[in-house]
Amino acid sequence: MQWYLDVLKKYAQFSGRARRQEYWYFVLFNMIFSFGLAMIDNVTGTLNPESGIGLLSGIYSLAVLIPSIAVAFRRLHDTGRSAWWLLIGLIPLIGWVVIIVFLVQDSQEGENEYGVSPKLAI
Repeated sequence: MQWYLDVLKKYAQFSGRARRQEYWYFVLFNMIFSFGLAMIDNVTGTLNPESGIGLLSGIYSLAVLIPSIAVAFRRLHDTGRSAWWLLIGLIPLIGWVVIIVFLVQDSQEGENEYGVSPKLAI
């Protein structure tokens, strides 16, 4: 849970580096909260069946949009890649596979152009 809160504290920090743990724990808790809010939307009747988006889950999605992008930027920086690589995700299927491969790779050892390894900062 601490990793999730750390990402929210760095709300719009696009520079620097983020470890795999930071990124994937944020993704995990983000999915759990989204699923929970979607269930609440369904029970309370605030879920729009046409779009599949409810009131609470929609507000939550908008609230975490910027931190999600920022932590993805920092994660790519940690692997030694520019954040521009996120745009490859616009290519259906192949782009998402490439992005996932980049995001699961280990950190670049030592210091790179984006800063000191977060593994060394602990």
